[in-house]
Amino acid sequence: MAEAVSAPLIAESIRVGYGNRVIIDDLSVTIPAGELTVIVGPNACGKSTLLRALARMLPVTAGQVVLDGTPIKKLAPKAIARQLGLLPQSPIAPDGIIVADLVARGRYPHQGILKQWSDADAAAVQQAMVRARVDELADRPVSELSGGQRQRVWIAMALAQDTPILLLDEPTTYLDISHQVEVLRLARQLQREGRTVVVVLHELNLAFRYATNLIVMQDGAIVAQGAVNDVVTAELVHEVYGLPCVVLTDPVSGRPLVSPTEEAEV
Repeated sequence: MAEAVSAPLIAESIRVGYGNRVIIDDLSVTIPAGELTVIVGPNACGKSTLLRALARMLPVTAGQVVLDGTPIKKLAPKAIARQLGLLPQSPIAPDGIIVADLVARGRYPHQGILKQWSDADAAAVQQAMVRARVDELADRPVSELSGGQRQRVWIAMALAQDTPILLLDEPTTYLDISHQVEVLRLARQLQREGRTVVVVLHELNLAFRYATNLIVMQDGAIVAQGAVNDVVTAELVHEVYGLPCVVLTDPVSGRPLVSPTEEAEV
């Protein structure tokens, strides 16, 4: 297993966008090491943009991202990939590739001229497929799988990368409720094993149930961050989502549970 990163992932006054369109401006945030951070917010508020900037998949035009004490722009791509794994939205698999071969691509950062494929790599791929519950699909073409199955294969590839930091952008997309819970339980288990996990989610009640650190975004800015029970209020949900609601206490988890009021019904 990858060793835990002792220092957090930090964004310092970053500006990020697409072409001339700025999505995030002057945003600073610390992703605490060893926590399960969940980022929530309405559509197009900058959640995925922030995640991609943290992984250096999008360049920052001002400020900087710091990974384990080093500005990320100074690190080689393979050095980043050995510390930080990213599962983006809607990844595309190469034509004709089978599940085991796609998951094995997660081991690429650990290969080199003097270090080729090893028994340890094979074991990491097998363990990742088992944890993502796709081991029985190992010999199936990815193109033949359902959307939910493909999503779990991509999660397996991210697990095979075996990084101390794991960023997951909407990993529950295409999954039914039982598999959504399964993925988030896995994320929590990885966090309890010492990894730093960051997840972008739309499902508020699932986010509130599993996060140990919550980030709430609106219009490219962070409007709240901290422990879920300290952050979530009906006023915050109404302000960010325009949703009149009451916030109850989940009888199982003790976490906040959002219930829209009749005023919100159409």
